[in-house]
Order: sequence, then C-alpha cells, then structure tokens
Amino acid sequence: MTNEVFEQLTHHRSIRDFENQALNPSQVTQLIDAAQHASTSTFSQQYSIISVTDANILKQISKITGHSWMLNAGHYFVMVADQYRNLKIAEQNHTDPYILHSTDKFLASVFDVAIATENIMVAAESMGLGGTIMGSILNNPQKMIELLNLPEMTFPLLGIALGYPKDKPELKPRLPKAEMHFENQYNLGANFGQKLAEYNHLISLYYQSRSTNDRSETFSHHIVSELSRDHNLRSDLFAIIQAQGFMTH
Repeated sequence: MTNEVFEQLTHHRSIRDFENQALNPSQVTQLIDAAQHASTSTFSQQYSIISVTDANILKQISKITGHSWMLNAGHYFVMVADQYRNLKIAEQNHTDPYILHSTDKFLASVFDVAIATENIMVAAESMGLGGTIMGSILNNPQKMIELLNLPEMTFPLLGIALGYPKDKPELKPRLPKAEMHFENQYNLGANFGQKLAEYNHLISLYYQSRSTNDRSETFSHHIVSELSRDHNLRSDLFAIIQAQGFMTH
C-alpha cells in the first residue's frame, strides 16, 4: 500500500536552484499555518517567523550565508527562537521571568524552531515546492539581529529558502539504520568500521554519478572537513546568545 506522506518524507532533497517565480500570499499563509500546528514544548510557542521580502536585507543575508543562490528563491523565512513575547506576558502579569533566561528555556525555543521549520519544509514539498534549510545565517548572528531588529530574548536560528524547483537532484544516501538506530541502549557496534567503509563507498559513488557538482567525496572526508573548518567561525555564538538574555543560568 502506497503512503504518500511516507514517500514524500523519504524522498526529501535540498533544492538550491529555483524557477523565477515568487510564492503568493496564500501559499505563505498556508506554510505559516503548517508551522503553527507543529508540536511546541509545553504549548509555549517559543518561536517567531520572519518573512524577508526586502531585497536589500536579502542581499545582506546572502553575504552572511555565502550563498547567492538564495536570492533566486520564491520566498525566504528566518526562524527565530523567541522568549520575548512570553517575557512581555510575564511582565503584564507581574510574574518573575527568571526561568525564561535559563538554558532549559533556550533549548525549548530551539526545539520549537526546529519542529516548526520541518513542518514548513514538509508542507512546502506537498505543495510542489522545494527548498533548503540554512543554518549558515549563524555565520554572523549579530548582523542578523541588527538586520531584523530582533529584541532581547530572541535569537535567529535558521533560514528557509523556498521556491519552485528548477531541477530534481539525486537522492543522497543516508547512514545505514544499524549505525544510528539502537534498541534500549546506545550501541555503535564492533563492525562500525566495516559498515562505515561500505557507506563511504556508497557516498563516493553518489557524488561521482551526480548530474551536477560531481566530485570525489566520502562521508568520512566530509566529517573531517567539517571538523577542520576555521575554529574562529561562529566562535562568538555563546556570547551573543547570552547577550540576548538567554542561558544566563
């Protein structure tokens, strides 16, 4: 029996090449609606969504992320961890907002953003759209805060570039289930080295056979490259998060 939702979820591809067509207001509203009906920690709804439509702001975000292709997207969202709204509710009700500054509440905001973001992507793909979730806005979070006029107790976490796909990239192989799904206890297993070698070979074949941007690459090489990035990149994240009022205890 075919399950359309399962088929969609297991055939997700990141789309970075878009047709020159903007999303209409009705589509944007539908995507926001999908986000709002995602699960949210303690029903506190600890996130906000900013639609970036100003061309100048988009260009500056493009420079921050290092990805000019996002300028061709049909719509761009920034997903924001947000305890500012709940801070105002606490003030209006003369309630101590101490807990909102905690690591626990910051993580709750992060969870809310992540879940809402995935709902947007799933909803977009069900509408024939595609896109990419962009953590690269964190390359300069302070600049993002200034660009979007974000108040205290908010923090930009993810961007989402969406639009009509111009192409359909090949499906990227995921890790073997046995290497990431365990029962009762964590157990990577004694044969991890062998399984990793097999997966590296599979990833290598994938990259070599891609219709665009083919290259020599394995999963191990990718991870090592990530670990070898400039250590100064995003080194100020914690300080900026705290400066916004989060994770003070």
